[in-house]
Amino acid sequence: MKKSTIWFLTITMVVTFVGLLFTQFMYMEDMIRMRMEQFKEAVQRSLYTVSTLLEEDEAQEFLTEAIEEDLLSHHGDDMNSVIVQPQLSITRPDGSVTTFTYNSFKERVKALQDVPSWKDVGKMPPPMMIAYKNMQDMLKNQYLYQRALIDNVIINLLGQAAARPILERVDTHKLGTYLKTEFENNGLNFPFEYALIDNKGKVVYHSEGYDAAVSDKMLFSQIIFPNDPPGRRNALRVYFPTQNDYILDSVRFIIPSIIFTLVMLVTFTFTIIVVFRQKKLTDMKNDFINNMTHEFKTPISTISLAAQMLNDPVMTKSPAMFSHISGVINDETKRLRLQVEKVLQMSMFDRQKTQLKLHNVDVNDLIASVMSTFKIKVEKFGGTIDADLPAEDMIVAVDEMHFTNVIFNLLDNAVKYRREEVPLSLFISTRIIADDKVEISISDNGIGIKKDDLKKIFDKFYRVSTGNRHDVKGFGLGLAYVYKIIKDHKGDIRAESELNSGSTFIITLPLIKD
Repeated sequence: MKKSTIWFLTITMVVTFVGLLFTQFMYMEDMIRMRMEQFKEAVQRSLYTVSTLLEEDEAQEFLTEAIEEDLLSHHGDDMNSVIVQPQLSITRPDGSVTTFTYNSFKERVKALQDVPSWKDVGKMPPPMMIAYKNMQDMLKNQYLYQRALIDNVIINLLGQAAARPILERVDTHKLGTYLKTEFENNGLNFPFEYALIDNKGKVVYHSEGYDAAVSDKMLFSQIIFPNDPPGRRNALRVYFPTQNDYILDSVRFIIPSIIFTLVMLVTFTFTIIVVFRQKKLTDMKNDFINNMTHEFKTPISTISLAAQMLNDPVMTKSPAMFSHISGVINDETKRLRLQVEKVLQMSMFDRQKTQLKLHNVDVNDLIASVMSTFKIKVEKFGGTIDADLPAEDMIVAVDEMHFTNVIFNLLDNAVKYRREEVPLSLFISTRIIADDKVEISISDNGIGIKKDDLKKIFDKFYRVSTGNRHDVKGFGLGLAYVYKIIKDHKGDIRAESELNSGSTFIITLPLIKD
């Protein structure tokens, strides 16, 4: 698959996932906002109804008190003498007087309505017509009296109610009942807490679980007795401890879909990363195979030519020529060995753990062997390689092949990244530290490494920029291989470098004393 195709699919999927998540979050936000608005509207509607009920209770209380006072003023303390129904007296032409109540009059009128000729009031007998008109006047007077009484109650409400303490105006038991009933009528069937606030902002009464420190965003307020003067108005505050649960109930079904979408996004991201890594690894392997094909051809053809020359009888008569050809075969064999080791390094990264064949060896002897082999390559570039290897025993448990490759890689990098204007100089030293570890230092005077790159040089596939130099080939696996092998040997490796001055790689391995 082409890289451009992978990028196109990646961008398409990213845009799709982002759009899907954005749509889900916007829908959830709209649902929460709509649910919150419905909740606020239901609460405010309930509080307004409670406020109205409290006003009606207060008006009824004042009206009752006014009627009692009026009755006491007209009839004294003997309330049993009060005539509940008004009476009507009619004087007949013969001088006799008939008295009856309003209810008895209604019954007589109803009885008279059965006579067809008396249906029309204008056709009533004069005495009945006079009684009917007198009854209308009496009802009118009674209406005016009751209206005056109510007006008096209203005046008392306006003048006296606002001055009374709020706890004298509100029955707290009824208040809790009103709130519960109205909230249930509006579908708010969950716990609530409330408090009465006086005109000075002080809490004068609150429910048992009321918390004064609750956030203002959760409080709902309603002015009770709104007809009071502005400076004497009291308020009712309510909040619902489980309000957030109620709001989130409407969007709970969206949360699993968002989680599944995020899981898909993470899975897709991981898949894309793996695809890119595999793509990069595939390209590198293809380049590696092409380079290996070329690298193998040269030494193989050289060895083949040298072998043919050895078959010539003339060559056996010239010891110098024979020795030269043998040296060529030996050098090309080593070259082939290094190429095979690079292939081995490539395959190692496909395994979780390297299979090591550990043997106890003297690290100084092993380094001396590597130096003797690598010295020819260093001298080819006009450089020198020196060492400081103490005579004391430094026994370590290592896999000889892999550890030899580690030293070869570090020395080979020093040759690759040398400075053209300065003769190459390599130096290897060993020493014992902390009585249980051996430290191996490999230093060069090459181009050095930037501080920003020092943190990444042991990462897989990472390569340090070499500026305009194009003769340094590689795949960013050499130092990653070195790091992996040292860690598998329970050791440690670090690098110290200064740009244009050189680099030092320091390896630490556990020492075997016995």
